Amino acid sequence: MAPTSLGPSPAMATPAAGRGQGSRLVLERSFTFPAQVLQQVVEQAVTFFPGVPTVFSVLAELDLGVYDLSRIRAVTNTAAALHPKHIQALKRIFPAARIYSMYGLTECKRVSYVPPEELDRKIDSVGVPIPNTECWIVDEQGTRLPPGQVGQLVVRGATVMRGYWEKPEQTARKLKPGPLPGEQVLWTGDLCRMDEEGYLYFVGRMDDVIKSRGEKVAPKEVEAALLAIGGVREAAVVGVADDFLGQAVKAFVVLEAGAVLTANDIRRASQARLESFMVPKYVEIVGSLPRTDTGKIKKTGLR
Repeated sequence: MAPTSLGPSPAMATPAAGRGQGSRLVLERSFTFPAQVLQQVVEQAVTFFPGVPTVFSVLAELDLGVYDLSRIRAVTNTAAALHPKHIQALKRIFPAARIYSMYGLTECKRVSYVPPEELDRKIDSVGVPIPNTECWIVDEQGTRLPPGQVGQLVVRGATVMRGYWEKPEQTARKLKPGPLPGEQVLWTGDLCRMDEEGYLYFVGRMDDVIKSRGEKVAPKEVEAALLAIGGVREAAVVGVADDFLGQAVKAFVVLEAGAVLTANDIRRASQARLESFMVPKYVEIVGSLPRTDTGKIKKTGLR
């Protein structure tokens, strides 16, 4: 039985009743009411639990002692890469489960995964390509880059879309000729790098890159540094107009329960983890971050 995917609503898989092999999907509209979802997990004897990082950060803050989650055999992630803090939380919440840290996007669903046995060794990675998938990194001219260099991720494989519905121009920007005649490969618009072993590392969305002081800042790198600060539960980074810098880095931060941190505390702590041009000029501490129905952070609202 394969892990299920998080589509328009959280989906959880349970063994099917009766003879043979199969699975049953337990669907919820959103993760707005975590207790309701967790109660379904227990009552329906769910075995596979897919989610996104924001869902897992919420779980890490809850008192889960009243829920029997021992039947969960696998947990999968999609959307943004899992932060090591979230991975450690998942190991604590689901001690009997195999954790699949994964990366994907709408245009081809899943792209890569970290084999659970390699998770500790490659905790910052989004893994190797899934079966029937090939990935490589290119520069702005489309030239393949060697290991260690950051560029746009290109994906080739069985899960790549045929195109956007009735949007040929948008399709042409994403799908380009591949190695074989007539083949189309996906230019993801995501910045990544690959190590010598073929493991991918997500750097950020090309559309999200902040240009500050003549430097390019990937919000994902700043967010990862902020999440490493004790007391920070969630962080979202955007670029805001600035007459001197062009764009200034602004961070929206949600604190863990009981944490006492000021914006200046967070800026000082980030200075020890980031290059000077990446340190947020503005830090705003908020009670929550805007989300889509599937729990992803909606940065358009922050901008």
